[in-house]
Formats: sequence, structure tokens, C-alpha cells
Amino acid sequence: MSVAGNYDHYHRNSSHSSGSSGGGPRAERCACCVRTMKWFPVLFIVAVIAWSYYAFVVQLTFFTVTGVLQRILFLLFYHLILVMFLWSYYRTVFTDIGRVPARFRVPRSELDRLLRAQSEDEQKQILEAFAKQLPIVTRTLNASVRFCEKCRLIKPDRAHHCSVCGVCVLKLDHHCPWVNNCINFTNYKFFILFLGYALVYCLYVAFSTVMYMELIWSASGREGKIDGRFHILFLFFVSLMFAISLVSLFGYHVYLVLLNRTTLESFRTPIFRYGGPDKNGFSLGKMNNFQEVFGDNRKLWFVPVYTSVGDGVSYPVRCYDEDAESLLSGELAPSNGHLGGRNGGQHRNNHYHHANNRSTILHVNEEGGDDDDEDNEYETTVFSHSANLLH
Repeated sequence: MSVAGNYDHYHRNSSHSSGSSGGGPRAERCACCVRTMKWFPVLFIVAVIAWSYYAFVVQLTFFTVTGVLQRILFLLFYHLILVMFLWSYYRTVFTDIGRVPARFRVPRSELDRLLRAQSEDEQKQILEAFAKQLPIVTRTLNASVRFCEKCRLIKPDRAHHCSVCGVCVLKLDHHCPWVNNCINFTNYKFFILFLGYALVYCLYVAFSTVMYMELIWSASGREGKIDGRFHILFLFFVSLMFAISLVSLFGYHVYLVLLNRTTLESFRTPIFRYGGPDKNGFSLGKMNNFQEVFGDNRKLWFVPVYTSVGDGVSYPVRCYDEDAESLLSGELAPSNGHLGGRNGGQHRNNHYHHANNRSTILHVNEEGGDDDDEDNEYETTVFSHSANLLH
């Protein structure tokens, strides 16, 4: 389906919705119920944490552990881990997903031109002309500019439309129901720290409880121990179960960070204007990739404060071959040897180039193949509505 068909369909649906919105109190109530239900997974996590606090602090530490020094150490390390865990979770849940800059929004005059276009090639040319000054290097499968028909804007590199949030999200990784938020450029560091501290929390609780299993099930002990032993036993199995799940999830996202790849990009290879598909197109080396998410200040790497590098719109990318470099040579000028976008940038051994507000190009060897194409329900391409591509 063409841009004109998509936009006309969207325009008619919007008009119909606005015309019928006046008498929809029931729809309003339903929408309110849906918004409320989205918080249920978050409330479940909070409830589990609250119960685990009671089981560990009261039943285990006060009613089971006998040594005063052991109690102090147990409580000290437990609360330190818990604070970092809750802090990271809070930042992941409540950090705003950000907005695509206004310059990416296609004005009404250009949308009207798209409607009047006689062919898809003409529509491509209109979008290419509009996007010429925008810092974008990725394209769709048919080499067109990535356009969101719902938000009516040119998608920045690595941005995708989230059907749950209803907007295009910068560097979208995925929408996580357990935090009721999109995991994206603004909170990806917080999400990884949340997973890491949650894993440490579960392992600490599991190992602490297993140390006292024999005492818990013995006939001797302090008053209240027998009544609370089921809390402690259940706490051990719950923490162990969550730890097993978190190991794989945390490990997978650390792997993605080191490759500078999102979950969406791991399933669907990004396609670049020069160089074509390359799943490692944004990879700058493991340390640079890590610093892009966690920042240059090592003291703040494991603290849930914002230190990510860049603006969420343009990203350093690799140069694919000499042909691509020659094509770009008319637009690119040598940089000062610093990685574009870094605060107090560090010198690199590789050469960098920078277009006029375009993504930095890093020269590295091309490696790896392409992922298989997959459809995606969150966004659509401009010219292939039925394909529901990830770009």
C-alpha cells in the first residue's frame, strides 16, 4: 500500500474517531481500566519485594539468626542491595521515554504532496528531499526513508513505533510490561542495572536462607521460628526461581550492550543507506559500545543516574567499504579524532569522520552476516503497509 493510501486511511479513521468521541463515556472508562491494568505487573513486583522484605528481615534475620554480628552484616548488605535494586527499578519505570524532535515531523504541506503523488517513486523522492538535512543513515528494505504513518514523521535511526505507547520511541529496545514502560534510549542503562541488582538481590537472599535450612527445620530455635519457617522456605525457592530467569535475561542484555545492538535489531538487521544490511553497523568495539550506554565516568557506571552518551537521534556507525567512503567523501569532513557525541571524548585509534550533523563513521572490518527478515507488529514501512517491517 502506498503512502497516499496509508495516510488517507489514517486521516479517515482519525476523522471518524473525532466525530464519535463526543458520546463515548464507556470508551473513556474502558481506556481508564486498561491504563490501570497495565500497572498490575508493577504492583505484583512491588508486592513480592515487600513480602520478601518481611520474610528476610523479620523471619530470617530476627527470628532465626542468633549472632548479633551476623544480624548486622545480613541487614547491612541486604539493605544496600535493596536500595540499589529499588532505585534502578524506580528509574526504569518512571523515566520518560522522550520525544522525537519536531524537525522529524512531516508538515501538512508535505503530506498533501504525498497524497497527490502519482507513483511510489515520486513519494520516495518527496520523503528523501525532506529528510536530506536530517541525521539519518538507515533505510527500509526497498531503500526508502523510514516513515511512520501513525506519527506522521521521519523515524530517526534506531527509532520504532510502539503500539502500546502509541508513539515513536528513540532507540526502542522493547516494551516491558513488568515496568509498564518502553525500554529505550533514555532508560536502557537503568533497565540493565535493574536486572543486575535484581539478580544480586535474589542470589543474596537464596544463599542467605540456604545457610539456615537445617536450623529452620530443627526442633530447637527461638520462639516464632517454626511459624516462620514456611516463609523462609518459600523465600528460598522464589528467589532461586527468579535468579535463574534473571541470569539469562541479564546476560542477554549485557551481550547486546557489548555489540551495540537492541533487541529489535538482533531479530531484524538494520539496513544502511551506504552498505546495506549490517547487524554490526552500530558496533564501535566493546568498550565504546559499553560507554555509549553507561557513559565515560566509571564511578557512575553502576549508579542509576543518567550518563548515556548522545542525543538518542544520531549514532556513530561503521564505514562498510571504500565505495561507501567515496560516496560520503563529498559530505564528510575529518574530525578531531574524538568519538562524536561523547562528553570530554577520548582519543581512538580508528579514524572518524563527521557529516554536517550526521552520524559519525568509524572504520572497522566488516564481520558477520544478516539476520532473517521478520515481520513486526509495532510499526509499518511507508510503501509496504502489509509487510509490517521493523524499520
